[in-house]
Amino acid sequence: MEHAVITDKQKQIIRQQAKDYFFITLGILLYSFGYTAFILPEKVVMGGVAGLSALGFYAFSIPPAISMWLINFILLAIAFRAMSKQFTLRTIIGVTIMSLLIGLLQPFFQAFPVITAGEDKFMHVLIGGALGGGGLGLVFSHNGSTGGTDIIIALLNKHFRMSFGRAMQFIDISIISSSYLLFHSTETIVYGVAFTLIASFVCDYIINGARQTVQFIIISKKYEKIADTINKYVHRGVTMIEGKGWYSQSDVKILIVLARKYESQEVFNYIKTIDPDALVSQSFCQGVFGEGFDKIK
Repeated sequence: MEHAVITDKQKQIIRQQAKDYFFITLGILLYSFGYTAFILPEKVVMGGVAGLSALGFYAFSIPPAISMWLINFILLAIAFRAMSKQFTLRTIIGVTIMSLLIGLLQPFFQAFPVITAGEDKFMHVLIGGALGGGGLGLVFSHNGSTGGTDIIIALLNKHFRMSFGRAMQFIDISIISSSYLLFHSTETIVYGVAFTLIASFVCDYIINGARQTVQFIIISKKYEKIADTINKYVHRGVTMIEGKGWYSQSDVKILIVLARKYESQEVFNYIKTIDPDALVSQSFCQGVFGEGFDKIK
């Protein structure tokens, strides 16, 4: 009887998937904690399905865990043909985990609240937004999905050809503004917008912050020593290209270096020590993929 042999490539894929699902679950836990401990007690309405579920809870006492699960699965059923199988599977997993965690945490924080509602509402919204954005950042950076806005945007893009940013703004503003019909308060709308902005900022920072790299373009007569030093002490590759100064009409050597953001000051220090008169251009890159940097997923 032959036994199936798992190749190194398959083991690597399994490890990566296990890592992804661990961080997706951790991200959803962070979001659920911020949502149930800080947002629901303060009766704040944010965008997306979470905001609709919060409205249902404030108006009709419908548990957010149930309404969130139902709304997402209705949207998935409507948008099934517009979604890939992998996206659909990860969305079902993400939505189910989130609904379970919110269902468990909400009654717990009702019995043992971590805040006193109304005492410092803005600070609670700030903490809830940071936790929510950080959680979503972890989920998205590991190829996860919590459904909601993602599904609605896919539908809008298919039928109305609306851009991602515009579609997201339209949905969030509509849901947040509808809270006025329930609370008759512009303050509630302001807090909803604040939560959305904070969560978006933290989410973007988590996704892009770890990937942020720096590109150096260096022009110096001491290019050989600079390149050798960066290779030896910073352990980063250096690419040299031929150039020509248009004003002087003289040939120059141009060094291109890609490094992590935290390595940039070290690179600057070495350049300054070797050639204080070197011409250096520094620019930030959203992400660099390949050997020595992030892997393409």
